[in-house]
Amino acid sequence: MKRRTQLSLVVHDDRGCVFRLTVPTRVPVVLAAGALLAVLAVGFVVGDWWLLRTRRDGVVAVMKEVEAQRATIAAFNRRIVELRGEIAGWRELHARIWEPFGPDAAPRSPQSGIGGAVAPDQPAERAAPSDVLSRLGDAVLDEGENLRALERMISRAGKALASLPSRWPVRGPVNSEFGVRASPWTRSGEFHSGIDIGAELGTPVIAPAAGTVAFAGTHAEYGLTVILDHGDTLQSIYGHLSRIDVGAGQTVTRGTDLGLTGNSGRSSGPHLHYEILVDGRPVNPRAYFWD
Repeated sequence: MKRRTQLSLVVHDDRGCVFRLTVPTRVPVVLAAGALLAVLAVGFVVGDWWLLRTRRDGVVAVMKEVEAQRATIAAFNRRIVELRGEIAGWRELHARIWEPFGPDAAPRSPQSGIGGAVAPDQPAERAAPSDVLSRLGDAVLDEGENLRALERMISRAGKALASLPSRWPVRGPVNSEFGVRASPWTRSGEFHSGIDIGAELGTPVIAPAAGTVAFAGTHAEYGLTVILDHGDTLQSIYGHLSRIDVGAGQTVTRGTDLGLTGNSGRSSGPHLHYEILVDGRPVNPRAYFWD
């Protein structure tokens, strides 16, 4: 007969045996194995929890990065819209600047006009960011070329404007305007071909633009007179001077002293008669004043 191995647990006090527990020896082994399995199960659960937590933290970080990228893309799209509007404004501005020069002066761009409409049930395909950047870059390059063409035009125009008598030859009140007026002597109507600028006797008269002295001497009507030739059939006249400081054939620049105001010739008092001729015909000098 097979003998069973038992394990006894006895508890004593002063009066003798109080408690006795007898179990087979295989029971502690089973309990130990169960405890081990329980520990392993808890370990697996804790490991899975830690792995899930780690992955969750990684997912949270990825989601934050995705949200940041979305915000960047949204800001990029808003900036693209702003830049498109700015470029459209450039084109309108260029059109207004080139308009006075006529259509032949403006730079020519490739003709790429298209037309048509998108069907209501077929929304337009959204362009990829790379395509948007490419189109925006092409537009910027086109506008850059337009700006360079405009700079060349302004440079040429600036040289032409510099040759115009756009400054006042002397500062003072205008005593008599260009056009028909009452004669200071007969009070009947007469045509005044310039403007009379009031100035004290001996006030310096300066050249309002570069030119060549075409005449420097005495004129029957204007007394001591200087006439400047600015080129392109444009001349300016300075009359009633008290002194002339330039000679015929002399080249002058803007700001050169031509003489002093006076009362010579047909004059009722010290002033400067200032006149501009275009192709030999008098025009209103005020049309040339810029300052």
